[in-house]
Parts: sequence; structure tokens; C-alpha cells
Amino acid sequence: QVLSLPIVVIVHGNQDNNAKATVLWDNAFSEIDRVPFVVAERVPWEKMCDTLNLKFMAEVQTTKGLLKEHYFFLAQKIFNDHSATLKDFQSRSVSWAQFNKEILPGRGFTFWQWFDGVLDLTKRCLKSYWSDRLIIGFISKQYVCKLLSTEPDGTFLLRFSDSEIGGVTIAHVIRGKDGSSQVENIQPFSAKDLSIRSLGDRIRDLGQLRNLYPNIPKDQAFGSHYNKEQTGKD
Repeated sequence: QVLSLPIVVIVHGNQDNNAKATVLWDNAFSEIDRVPFVVAERVPWEKMCDTLNLKFMAEVQTTKGLLKEHYFFLAQKIFNDHSATLKDFQSRSVSWAQFNKEILPGRGFTFWQWFDGVLDLTKRCLKSYWSDRLIIGFISKQYVCKLLSTEPDGTFLLRFSDSEIGGVTIAHVIRGKDGSSQVENIQPFSAKDLSIRSLGDRIRDLGQLRNLYPNIPKDQAFGSHYNKEQTGKD
């Protein structure tokens, strides 16, 4: 007999996501001297934050981890609670069901399926943007509206889509002639979209985008991510 790291046998690629969740939970939360296959059903939220952060940094291969405000957004998402404070969440525990069994309210996927989609997108298309801290990413649509509503016309930021797995969207301010402001969210870009045209070039294309929140001219923020266009190319 030999001890091994946990393995999961699957029969189809569509089971890959759930298999990864099982392995991650086992690796992160099983005790060394446990009865075989026994893993805690609930774990402290703080432990979960550490696990998600380590997973994110390892998968994306970046030194820039998750921040406190990212954990706050993730807690609101997994617990479906928008009234609790950051301190309230620190004393809570999260269950396996909340992590990868229960469908998020109004969505067709679990918390882990959504988070894994973000991981995959960032790893494939957004690593340099994330490492340069150009993407806030983990932030709610409601909070984006609060942040941007008082900003000048053309101020924008990047967040991971709530409604789609593996999508990044741009939220930007449009100010009317009467001074009223409106925050618009551009349809999310998937990994496939960004393989056709990079995020930097898409941002350069969009004339309505001027300053990255809080106040960095977009060419200054994203200039190093623009591709040199071929002359005469449409």
C-alpha cells in the first residue's frame, strides 16, 4: 500500500470542473492523520480565502494575489448575503454544498464553476493585465455603479462577469448633457473573443473609454498592452 495525493476518475471532459473542486477541497482541508476519504463538510471562510488565493496565484502564475475587497465580494457571492460586513464573514464557515453543489441565485452554475471560469480566462488571456493591477475583477455591478457614478465621462474599470462563466466586462460612465450619469456594462468578452483581438486593443478601439478608474489615461495604463498595428490593415 502507498499513500497518494487525491485522484478523481472521470469519464467525460464535462466532469473536469467538479473533479477539480473535489481535489482542491481534499488537498486544502483534509487532516494528515484522517480516516481515508474523510474531509470536513464545513471549513472556516478565512481558510477558504487562503485556498482560493493560493489556487489563483498558482494557476495564473502571478505574484499578485487577491485583496481584502476581493474576498468581501467573493463572500457576498458564496453566502448570498449583501448586508453583512467584512468582519461578519470572517467568523463564518462555508460548506461543500455552498462551494460546489448549490446553484448561485438566478444563475445556472455553482460558485466554484464561476470561479474556475475566472481562473481559466485570467490564465489564458489576462495574466499581464492582472499582474499590472489593471483589472479590479472581483467586484459587484452594484458597487461599480456606486464607484463610477460621480466620475467624469469616459471613466471605466474592468470586472469579471457575474452572469457568464469566464467573461470579463468593461463598465464605463456616460454623462448626459444635463449632467446626469449612467453606468453602462459592455457585453462580456470570453477567452475566444480575446484570442481574436486582445483586451488592450479592444480598449484602444473603444473611443468612449478615456480614463481607467480612478484617473489614469487609458493609453498610459494600457499602452504597453497594445499590439503594433500593421500598416494598411483594416
